[in-house]
Amino acid sequence: MAKSAEDILKEAILLERRGKAFYTTAARQTQSEAARKIFTMMAEEEDEHIEFLSRQFAHYQKNHEFLHLETHVDDEQEEIAMAVLSDEIKGQINAAGFEAAAISAAMDFETRAVNIYSERAEMATDPNEKAMYGMLADWEKGHHKWLHRINEDLKEQIWQDNNFWPF
Repeated sequence: MAKSAEDILKEAILLERRGKAFYTTAARQTQSEAARKIFTMMAEEEDEHIEFLSRQFAHYQKNHEFLHLETHVDDEQEEIAMAVLSDEIKGQINAAGFEAAAISAAMDFETRAVNIYSERAEMATDPNEKAMYGMLADWEKGHHKWLHRINEDLKEQIWQDNNFWPF
């Protein structure tokens, strides 16, 4: 049985709340200031998604239609901050430690969100719903990209630190 638009919105809100809880916990537990900043920024992003989806849900319940989207513009300052933090984090954490494991788990979480939103965007017939889920998928792809870059740098670091290179 196909899920209703309201059910999909509820699942999306729950997914974002779980993401926020994960990032908030990771920020609290890390010993690395750079990792704390990254996880805090990610929690704040998830909060924005929760607010956005909650507005959509309330509007849909009342009007049985999706809100028209304002275009999401990537924040250049945020991109710069993430680049700086990803460089800082390499010097502050162990590539096989808690923070690296949290980054890896976060990547899986973001991949799941991308898949859910992309699938719904593909299935949606309402143009506003299609645009909303497409935008959310792109947003989550951006998160995944940041995390992936940090994860790759950490993998390189652990290879270097442990002399895993065969030459």
